[in-house]
Amino acid sequence: MAADKLALYNEALGHLGERRLASLAENREPRRALDQAWAAAVLYTLEQAKWSFAIRSVQLAPVPSIAPGFGYGLAYQKPNDWLKTTAVATDERFTHPLVRYTDESGFWWTDTDPLFVRYVSTDPAYGLDLSRWSPTFGEYLALRLAQKTCQRITGSTSLMGDLVKLEDVARKRAKSNDANNTPPVFPPPGSWVRARTGRMSSEGESSGSAGLTTTSDPQLPTDFITVTVDGGLEG
Repeated sequence: MAADKLALYNEALGHLGERRLASLAENREPRRALDQAWAAAVLYTLEQAKWSFAIRSVQLAPVPSIAPGFGYGLAYQKPNDWLKTTAVATDERFTHPLVRYTDESGFWWTDTDPLFVRYVSTDPAYGLDLSRWSPTFGEYLALRLAQKTCQRITGSTSLMGDLVKLEDVARKRAKSNDANNTPPVFPPPGSWVRARTGRMSSEGESSGSAGLTTTSDPQLPTDFITVTVDGGLEG
């Protein structure tokens, strides 16, 4: 079910033991406190994980007017809706992660052109689109709102301490739920493994032996090869 701002406000007020709001225009102090806390609470919760509903992938071109005097030669400006970087790569499928870059003063600096970046977005069509939020993320945000407005609305420090603990539990639950909706991510093979498996493949192709081929199996250790002899297998 899509998140609703009024419903989230009322969920937060429920944690505080306060009466529900009839609308977002109701002239009450709890509504004004929640209005003031809303923007910061949303940005905070979005920043806590690589939420699948907020991820945006872009291809960037370097800023031509910036020519560094030393170090990396190209500067890429961060998008206005950037909040948290999740991946930087040299290809559009993000199969070749980029590690040679720096993040400084609102720019990514590197020697790669073009640059592909995946990040948590605050665009209204991504992270700020309430219709994309999961129920567990909404629960997490409601507890964040309750915790940040507790002192102003109730004046209770003990309740605020309880809400901090509940918020942490809700954050972990929301992250776990979101992770279950995404495919598993495996680290890319190192340069030694790529070089070794590439050499095995080229040697197998150049051998030219009838009925004899060698292949590497990614599920087996790198020094284990499978040999096919006349239709049979030998390890």
